[in-house]
Amino acid sequence: MPIQHMSSARPVEEGLETVDFDVILPHLKWRLSGVTATLVRLLPIQAQTMKIVATGPGLPRYLPHIPLWQIVLMSGGRQRVWHARRNTEMLLGLVLRDILRKRLILVFTTASQRDHTSLSRFLISRMDEVVATSQRSASYLHRSSQVIMHGIDVDKFTPTSDKGALRQKLGLPDGCLVGCFGRIRHQKGTDVFVDAMLEVLRTRPEMRAVIMGRAVGKHQAFLQGVKQRVADAGYKEMFLFLPEVDVDAMPEWYRVLDLFVAPQRWEGFGVTPLEAMACGVPIVATRVGAFDELVVDGETGILVPPGDIGQMSDAIQRIAIDSEILSGIGAQGRQHVESQFNILQEAQALNSIYGELLSEPDDHR
Repeated sequence: MPIQHMSSARPVEEGLETVDFDVILPHLKWRLSGVTATLVRLLPIQAQTMKIVATGPGLPRYLPHIPLWQIVLMSGGRQRVWHARRNTEMLLGLVLRDILRKRLILVFTTASQRDHTSLSRFLISRMDEVVATSQRSASYLHRSSQVIMHGIDVDKFTPTSDKGALRQKLGLPDGCLVGCFGRIRHQKGTDVFVDAMLEVLRTRPEMRAVIMGRAVGKHQAFLQGVKQRVADAGYKEMFLFLPEVDVDAMPEWYRVLDLFVAPQRWEGFGVTPLEAMACGVPIVATRVGAFDELVVDGETGILVPPGDIGQMSDAIQRIAIDSEILSGIGAQGRQHVESQFNILQEAQALNSIYGELLSEPDDHR
């Protein structure tokens, strides 16, 4: 079903009887998060072949959407899928199904890579189907699940044929650029990247570090501490601290890099390595989250232990000093993402689950 046919789901003033949907994606959070970004990326693609809507605050207006109050008033006679990605969304699904008697099939996706709380375990146990975003996430579940890894838009994230011209457009210097993008906080390991680059720059002064992202609330002090560390070392001119840019602009910023570093201490999944590889950029990443399932060590990048400054700086230098290695690993990374992590594959796998669940009689689940 083409996405333009879903436009009737958007206006709040239209009656519920005009809305035709089989799948509901709840979003019960105002603040932008990785879960939000996943939903926003996937829904337009899923809506091409599935009658699907989002509900909740804080989502772009162009998405197929109905207000929460209409969910409460919808008829209980039609069977639909409720796909939750947070505890609050699982809980609301249970209320709708078990108390308000809506005919809902409850699906939950988890990226968590830690032991679940007792509340989460209870909620997960009440789901009809569970999806894990990696094998590691699946290992923390005490029930069966299907593993569907995140993908990215490989038509949007692509290599450039003229890196020099693009750098000039963005006001970036020549030389070897090593990037680290994403939220800036201790968990994300921004300080580890800075310390590793300080080690590298002592022998490779022609290189530059590009740090792009946002630090909010209590994490602003962490960012200031990282900047002060650079200034105290006397390398202020070799580090570019850039503000967060709109998601549509991100492919250009990956394309100008020679190397991308994902230095996280902890991560649920993490799509930045995929985005960089899709743009033909080699990776140095820590063995956290799903990174060791995304990066082929020695072929599309190098994996190092989290928090290990020495191994990270060594890995950066090993890749960055040889242009042939850079281009070879970059090309393999692009091919790897195209074949394994195309967002179309993720959308099709999820829609396939919905279709199977909707075709089953209630007593078969």
